[in-house]
Amino acid sequence: MFHPDLARHPDHCPALVLNADYTPLSYYPLSLWSWQTAVKAVFLDRVTIVENYEREIRSPTRTMPIPSVIALRQYVKPSQYPAFTRFNLFLRDRFACQYCGSGKDLTFDHVVPRRLGGRTSWENVATACAPCNLKKGGRTPAQAHMPLHRQPWRPTSWQLQDHGRGFPPNYLHESWIDWLYWDVELEG
Repeated sequence: MFHPDLARHPDHCPALVLNADYTPLSYYPLSLWSWQTAVKAVFLDRVTIVENYEREIRSPTRTMPIPSVIALRQYVKPSQYPAFTRFNLFLRDRFACQYCGSGKDLTFDHVVPRRLGGRTSWENVATACAPCNLKKGGRTPAQAHMPLHRQPWRPTSWQLQDHGRGFPPNYLHESWIDWLYWDVELEG
């Protein structure tokens, strides 16, 4: 019987990477390795193969299914706080303008403008759409009469991972599903 994996080019067969406790290293962005990196890690005995694609790779002496889910042999402790990046800021704010709720033309806004001594930090930067950012200008939200939906805050890595679950990638291989949503409440 034909399986869709068999028509898939190996470059389109990434491996979902789980920590040693079998939870994803990251939900957003999803922790994925190329098939080459996954196979190398298998041969270096750094990972355990949990699931495979139907697709195989071959060498002159060996045939091996391409791993679709792998688990690290040694636990990697996630850092408590994520790096302050534009992407992580957007994820904290769930990819929505904190002034109007729009998800288009996103940028970031200093709540207390830099010209007034505002710093570029988790606690002073919020996601804003370009029109709201332009409308607010170099003023505070109070001065611009533009209240924030939510005050900026420093998230933990766990909070960002939780937010990331709400934004699944465009493609999820069937073998990944059980590992990605293991902690979601089941419907009755």
